[in-house]
Amino acid sequence: MKLDDTIMKRINEWTHKPYMDDCIKDITSLVDEKNENELNERFGAELEFGTGGLRGIIRNGTNGMNIYNVAKATQGIANYIKKCGIQNPKAVVAYDSRIFSKEFADETALIFASNGIKTYLFSEMRPTPTLSFAIRHLGCATGVVITASHNPKEYNGYKAYWSDGAQMINPHDTAVITEVRAITSMNDVKKENFYNLVANGMIEIIDEEVDNAFLNEIYKLSINPEIANGSNVKIVFTPIHGTGATLIPKLFKKLGLNNVLYVKEQMIPDGKFPTVKKPNPEEKEALQRGINLAKKENADIVIATDPDADRMGIAVKDKNGNFNIISGNHIGAIIEYYLLSELKKKNKLPANGAVVKTIVTTNLQDDIGAFFGVKVFNVLTGFKYIGEKIKHFETDKNYQYLCGGEESYGFLVGTHARDKDAIVASMLIAECCAVLQKEGKNLDDYLTEILTQFGFYDDKTVSIDIPGLKGQEIIAGIMAHYKATPRKEFAHIKVTKAIDFNTDKVADAAGSTYILPPSNVIQYHLEDGSKISLRPSGTEPKIKFYFSVKGKSKEDAINKLNDFSKDLQTEVEGLIKKAL
Repeated sequence: MKLDDTIMKRINEWTHKPYMDDCIKDITSLVDEKNENELNERFGAELEFGTGGLRGIIRNGTNGMNIYNVAKATQGIANYIKKCGIQNPKAVVAYDSRIFSKEFADETALIFASNGIKTYLFSEMRPTPTLSFAIRHLGCATGVVITASHNPKEYNGYKAYWSDGAQMINPHDTAVITEVRAITSMNDVKKENFYNLVANGMIEIIDEEVDNAFLNEIYKLSINPEIANGSNVKIVFTPIHGTGATLIPKLFKKLGLNNVLYVKEQMIPDGKFPTVKKPNPEEKEALQRGINLAKKENADIVIATDPDADRMGIAVKDKNGNFNIISGNHIGAIIEYYLLSELKKKNKLPANGAVVKTIVTTNLQDDIGAFFGVKVFNVLTGFKYIGEKIKHFETDKNYQYLCGGEESYGFLVGTHARDKDAIVASMLIAECCAVLQKEGKNLDDYLTEILTQFGFYDDKTVSIDIPGLKGQEIIAGIMAHYKATPRKEFAHIKVTKAIDFNTDKVADAAGSTYILPPSNVIQYHLEDGSKISLRPSGTEPKIKFYFSVKGKSKEDAINKLNDFSKDLQTEVEGLIKKAL
């Protein structure tokens, strides 16, 4: 075989003890078959432990999501906790419905506990926001949830959190990465007997006590519980075979929303996601069974959550009885407007209220915040930066966090969690529907009223998948191209400002002294008020383009989106073709 020495060295390691027999047999068969392409994909790189943890295709090898890479990552975090000198450290571990999620979670708990870190392990699958809540609720130094969010079934992942309940940020993220990279062999990993650790209390199985505390905190964020209680608003809910099934039905019942229909076949946990191509609630195909049920039962709304219940998507019935998918940007605007307007009506809107969103999220949310006298902060893509901002507010006591989110269907109202939370988002959307029904309106009417007041904002995200090691090179080349030769116009609309977030100094809000850290993002601001952003995905082998426009009408906005995306996609596809 013509594989280089580094790859052959990695293959040799993975075909001997302490790697288990099934792994050795798997890799050996690829060697015997002389399957160079597959061996290169698996061993040509190491699965990178990034600032959010791990995510990759489930497979044996250095470039795969497997129990060995999970073990090494956990040992690295444990070593960092020891270096921090934290007394009597504790950790909490959760997992979703994906293939091997439970096994990876057990391994994570085992290694934390083997390193003298008392570890709480959820008895069954739980949402990511529950993990975020549990970290502070149980006084833990760290937490891990095994999930690949809304990725296809072939993937799994490992999200690492710090003591504030948010995903790790500087300096912890870079320090942990250093420690993880220092684990070069499975012999560096400490492992005792799982059952002995349970017996002596170093691993403690948890469930309903944390669930109930979490749901109670969310229920406190209900603004109009008396209207929701006993409402006739008809809701269809689907967790798309994931963790939303564990808590959202309980929350709806607690709120008194009794007219809820469940997509039965999708209430069953299944990491193969047999009823959808991708368990992604922003795609119509994933919501189609819910939409079919809603049409049959004349429901008002379809609510869907992704496998780890941190993202929420909805489909809303219009005047013609059709169900339309609402974009993440528009969902965020609806939640923001509902929250701020209702708090203002009740004289509960704080004078120092704040909304936090990402730089690629619609400026409609900036306009709504300004209308209600609420400061809006724009942070880098990644919910950990919203979590960081909440921590800043609590430390400085200058602003009170109210809500935040990102265009990719992640929202957080309140501070019970420090990551996006589809549980609280589902509750407030359902409650908003109940309030609107009492007024003789629905969510489609509500969105139209918001757009009529603030302008016809519309948005479109285009993702181009370029898998494999070659794909990484091509994506890097595309970003390098636009850094070297910035666009001057899009579809004949001039660019007024081009921002390279890697090199330019950008504040997170007007008048703020906080400068955003460097990030591999390019953003163009156009003379008509539109903005276009380019960034590689941090979790998938793809490059993403975000188009955000403000039109004079709905049709005008749609035309702009189509013109801008066609212009940029044509050029990018040419660059990809040239690189292949």
